[in-house]
Formats: sequence, C-alpha cells, structure tokens
Amino acid sequence: MSFIAFELIWFTLFEDLKYIIIKLIRIHFFYIFAVLHLKIRKMRNFEQTIGNIADKSASAFICYIDEDGCPVTKAMLKPREHDGIRTFYFTTNTSSNKVKCFKLNPKASIYLVNPRLFQGASLTGTMEVLETAEAKGRIWRQGDEMYYPEGVTDPDYCVLKFTATKGRFYSDFHSDDFEIK
Repeated sequence: MSFIAFELIWFTLFEDLKYIIIKLIRIHFFYIFAVLHLKIRKMRNFEQTIGNIADKSASAFICYIDEDGCPVTKAMLKPREHDGIRTFYFTTNTSSNKVKCFKLNPKASIYLVNPRLFQGASLTGTMEVLETAEAKGRIWRQGDEMYYPEGVTDPDYCVLKFTATKGRFYSDFHSDDFEIK
C-alpha cells in the first residue's frame, strides 16, 4: 500500500470520526435540552393535574401527628379553596382532636387521589388553624348550617389552612418528587 493510499484512508477515517463526534455532541445537547424541557413541562402538568384532582374529588386525606407522636390520617371533605398546589383551605370542627394536635404541632400532609386514573399526590407542609371571622366567612357555603348550627359564627367552626412545601406525585406506575415554591 502506498503512502498516498494510506494517507487517503486515514483522512477518510478521520473525517468520519469527526462527523460521528459532532453528531454525538449534537445528540447529547439535544437530549439535555429535551430532558430540561420535559422537567419544566412535567412540573406544570403536576400543578394542573393535582389542581384538577383537588377540584373534582369528593374528599381528601389529611395527616397530622397526635400527642403521642404517632401519625393519624383523616378523611375530609374536599378543600373548599386552593391556590394552585401551595395553599388549601378546609373546614372542620374546632373541638376536633386534629385541631388540638395542629395547634401543638403544625406539621401536616394531605393526600389527593383520583381513583379512576390511579393518580395521587402527597403534599407535605404545615397546617394553620384559622378562627377569624374573615377566614370563616371566606369559605362558608350555604348548607354548612347542617354541620355548624350556629352559622358562620359557630364557635365549633374553624378553617384549616394547609401550606405545602414539597410533594410526591404518582401516575402511570411512576412517582416524582418536587419542591413547591
């Protein structure tokens, strides 16, 4: 084999290798961009999906820590209001054990579920017990007299305000953790 033929083969191989490397770099950058784009899009979908679950479900589950340090889960009527997936408002009895426990330890979580699609969201944060006339009036609904006979000023009526800091969303046999800002 002549030197010129060897040089031509080497040059061709080098050009092919250079082409492959450039192609791999482009694919790698495209992959990174696509993954970042999907993560941003997925977070928006989490918020929208979890908001829809909160709006359409008939109930939610709240969790708190009792006086013995043990977790307790209670089924509740769905949140009366929510601001995205960060803040949720529930009604409950002031005399309930959960209110007493939340006043001692505000750490809480809520779980929202869509059983038909087998999707769920566990949100972790804190629970405030609100007893002001403004807070009570904000989420009072016609028909609440059934639960609170003295109306919006019933001393056994209060509002639970849950503020989420992080969450875990389950769907399609996969879970994703996320922070809530």
